[in-house]
Amino acid sequence: MTSSPAGHGSESQPRPDVSILIVTYNSADMIERCLDSVAAHTSTASYEIVIVDNDSPDDTAGVVKAGYPEVVLDATGENLGFGKGMNRAARQATGEYLLLLNPDTELRSPAIDNLVAFARANPGHGLYGGRTVTPDGELDPVSCLGLPTVWSTTCFGLGLSTIFKGSTLFDPESLGDWQRDSVREVPMITGCLELIEREAWDRLGGFDERYWMYCEDTDLSRRARDLGYRPIVTPDAEVMHELGASSGDRTKMLLIMFRGKATYLRTHFSGWRQAVTMAMLQAGVLLRAVGQAVSAIIGRKPLAEQHYVNLVKRRKEWTPGY
Repeated sequence: MTSSPAGHGSESQPRPDVSILIVTYNSADMIERCLDSVAAHTSTASYEIVIVDNDSPDDTAGVVKAGYPEVVLDATGENLGFGKGMNRAARQATGEYLLLLNPDTELRSPAIDNLVAFARANPGHGLYGGRTVTPDGELDPVSCLGLPTVWSTTCFGLGLSTIFKGSTLFDPESLGDWQRDSVREVPMITGCLELIEREAWDRLGGFDERYWMYCEDTDLSRRARDLGYRPIVTPDAEVMHELGASSGDRTKMLLIMFRGKATYLRTHFSGWRQAVTMAMLQAGVLLRAVGQAVSAIIGRKPLAEQHYVNLVKRRKEWTPGY
């Protein structure tokens, strides 16, 4: 079994263990570090890399094309968003497993080797994740989270998840103070580092393409659990994650994020549960907008940073969902 990147579409090459799927947008300053780290720290799992570039205004596609001829590069000519981009990459993949990887991640250990080995030793879970850390080596808990519930959304709406950040009771989606340092089945795994069995991906039909970006991974985990899969993480697969490196404008990012949240709530809740969760989602935004407005009045935060105020003003753009 080769430990070097596998050739794509060549009959002379065996099927790679894993297809590494990356969706890029304005990633020219980080994609080299990501790809170089994969090559430096992956030795036992054979792999191919498929990159879908969402029409980056910078030279992301040029950087990949010039420096990494073995990578399958699909320059879309349009911004498809994350979920649709990943689905497009998956259609070109040939690996036994699919690994979703953000361009703003770096391997500092054999994370891919370990994740593939863990999945082989623990088949049937469908979705597998690891542990993410910040550039300073501190825990970045976003590798796995809790799924939204009536209670968790109520805690957001009342501000409890902010006041008691990291609390198992009042911030349940954070999964408490667990350091992601043990093997554990989890409600959801995020798309920054996620290994998926090919059969599970095919059964799920990939990402729901209504989600342009944000919450498509929440939806995928929820649907996987509905099919009987049990997402699981291992601390032996650790990567550095520079959270939000490609997100850009904060208000725009929040609009997209809350549109995704609204889509999830409208898709997976009905009746009074949908009414309560949507009301709490909007209440939480309003509460934070009031807090930002007060901060501006007393001079603690400039008007340019009133992102939740902007979100309230533009609520008709995100509350219907996608």
